[in-house]
Amino acid sequence: MRDFSVFLQSRLEEGKATGCFPCAAAAIGVKDMVLAQAFTGEAPLPGDRPVDEHTRFDMASLSKVLGTTMVALKAIEAGNLRLDDTVGQFFPQAPADKKNITIFMLMTHTGGFNPSFRLDQLLTDPRDAVNCILHYPLDEHPGVRPIYSCMGYILLAKILEEKFGKPLKTMAKEQVFDPLGMTETGYCPPSDAVCAATEVNAATGKPWIGVVHDENARFLQGNSGNAGVFMPLCDGVKFAQMLSCGGKGLLKEETLTAATRNYTPGQDAHRGLGFQIAGTPDCFFSNQVPDHCFGHTGFTGTSLMVEPDTGFWVLLLTNRVYPTRNSAALFPFRRHLHGDSWHLFLEQ
Repeated sequence: MRDFSVFLQSRLEEGKATGCFPCAAAAIGVKDMVLAQAFTGEAPLPGDRPVDEHTRFDMASLSKVLGTTMVALKAIEAGNLRLDDTVGQFFPQAPADKKNITIFMLMTHTGGFNPSFRLDQLLTDPRDAVNCILHYPLDEHPGVRPIYSCMGYILLAKILEEKFGKPLKTMAKEQVFDPLGMTETGYCPPSDAVCAATEVNAATGKPWIGVVHDENARFLQGNSGNAGVFMPLCDGVKFAQMLSCGGKGLLKEETLTAATRNYTPGQDAHRGLGFQIAGTPDCFFSNQVPDHCFGHTGFTGTSLMVEPDTGFWVLLLTNRVYPTRNSAALFPFRRHLHGDSWHLFLEQ
């Protein structure tokens, strides 16, 4: 598969040279087979060691799939959680407009929650996060349309913690990362882990390294439903292989099939249970891939796409927010990478 290796390495070099990101790692594969891996740049900062398969990247919202979604799906599969369970069952203090919001709505982003507001600007104690989210005004009536919401996913993780009595980071390690052999993946990475730098902290003038970039996840001490996972390419490949093999080693095939169905057809975003589904004009997959492709992105410049019929997958890890988030150069690059990778695969 020489063509894939040349293609992927040249694309990453092009992305770095054109300012899409300072460093990156990527892989392309089909089910259990890795067709190509590529790396560019240095981490933690330019001038440090070259990026390799063990360099950890801040997954940002890709954490929603890696951690929160997988823990929820495992609970649903085991019969310990139902999609029609409501917020009010777990948090009796929920106000009337939120008590009947279901797990299904949280996972499909149809709960009507505001996309994101700064908990650290409203609170001093992370333990007050649930009540803050529950009493913050909704942007839409529940069940009407998808509004992608970090706040809804933070609440989903709090429900899981309330239900099972463990922190999300512990459940994700025990139920997802350890079973898949993702030994270098987790929330709150150890101090000796090599992590790519993200945005410069305005207060100190130094970049965030090994500390989650997302402000709400950082306020929640790195244990959050919306962000917080750090992962290297070697572990991301294992996760992509699991998804492309129908959940092998983690989920039943019927569970993954149900999770990757489009529950919001005709809307401006296609949502599965935690997953984004292709088929909308501006989705990250590009409009060149089949509409049933599924995956997710992260604000820091990460993305994962799976085409379930063939098992083809593409994984991209970058730190496009270093030194600043004020660059959109990655977005067209990412669309082209996913779409062009698919076309190259079809030509083989």
